[in-house]
Amino acid sequence: MSSFTLSPSPLLSSSFLTITSTFSKFHFCPLPLSSPSSSSRLLCRDASNSNVQHVATHLKFVLHDALDASGIDTTHAREAREQFCSQIGRFTDIEKETSICINRCVDLGRTALYLAAEDDSLVSHSSVPLPVDAFITRLDDLSMDYCPHYSPEYDSSPEKFLESLERFLYVHKGFRRANSNLLEPRALHLHSVLTHRSGSTAMLSLIYSEILKMLRLWGLLYFDAEIFFPRDALTFPKGYHKQKSKESDQAHIMTSGNLLVEILNDLKHAFWPFQHDHTKTLFLRAATAANCVDRSNFIGESGSQIASAKAAQHRLDRGVWTSVRFGDMRRSLSACERLILLKNDANELRDYSILLYHCGLHEQSLEYLKKYQELKNSTQETSLSNSLSTPEENAADNLMTRLNLIMMEQGWMRPSYARNFLGNNSEPW
Repeated sequence: MSSFTLSPSPLLSSSFLTITSTFSKFHFCPLPLSSPSSSSRLLCRDASNSNVQHVATHLKFVLHDALDASGIDTTHAREAREQFCSQIGRFTDIEKETSICINRCVDLGRTALYLAAEDDSLVSHSSVPLPVDAFITRLDDLSMDYCPHYSPEYDSSPEKFLESLERFLYVHKGFRRANSNLLEPRALHLHSVLTHRSGSTAMLSLIYSEILKMLRLWGLLYFDAEIFFPRDALTFPKGYHKQKSKESDQAHIMTSGNLLVEILNDLKHAFWPFQHDHTKTLFLRAATAANCVDRSNFIGESGSQIASAKAAQHRLDRGVWTSVRFGDMRRSLSACERLILLKNDANELRDYSILLYHCGLHEQSLEYLKKYQELKNSTQETSLSNSLSTPEENAADNLMTRLNLIMMEQGWMRPSYARNFLGNNSEPW
């Protein structure tokens, strides 16, 4: 993973989140099989042959410091972010591309709960953190609860075993797939999915894989099982015997790294503050609201869509941020920051930049937009790609021009506020 280095901004204090990459190399050591409980999860120990995936260093993020400056205590949010970074820092190049059904140093269940813990702290302002260990126990208890449903007759066929497990998960326990078009926050965070039994495809796949790993640890899973990750709007994640898989199944195998990206992308889309016109990318929606897009390129854009964009900006100016239907700037910023940490994608820097622009944090927005341009230019393969123009590139260029003009204006260097939604507003009315 490439390392992004941003110079400190004079706007915020020097307490920006800085992540060091001093992680050791690890391998797994299973605990004794005699105590099938929540303490039976896997441990990481030193290993000299693993190529550990380093977390990007010296990234200067804005969200937590801006909230602190607004009088909001981000202690629990910072702790959850540090734990998330600690987990993804243990990724090796191989493990990141390994199926979620295989044991690894990165505890995917715990990592997903750290994502939920940070978001919960940002919204609830609770004096106590989300009880991650309690929900880990609840997750492990699902595997324990399956044991009375297990019968030796299932040993005769992997298909019967998986059918029994899915009947337990989707019928007996009542886990169901949430509407992919109207994803609620509780369908995107592991702790609430465990509570309400309704979740996104990524969350149900994660729960399924954690059960398989525990059953394998206890010696009940005797064959190489894989999970079919559905790409449609209705199908449930299903298990299958990997030795009997077809070539078409390969596209539906979810890797550890991609699962975390999938979870964060779901959060980013659900909480993006500009929910109008789903035919556009997230960046174009925000750029349209900022008047950085030439509307002549969007023939047929309705008056209601234009009005929706203006209404979204008006809500942000008033501090309306709590309803998922209208987005949530804090959690969308958080999702962007964690996606930047997790993968080397220039578009994540660009999307983060446009959100910072809407926050009134113009200097930081310009810094990240410059980083986007640098990374994009360094990864373009041919000069032909440089000559191609897309609405996203035009909008990014317009945003760059505007930010440069703003920075030349005296008084814009240090805005006196960073939009109301970064203040202590807990209700949209």
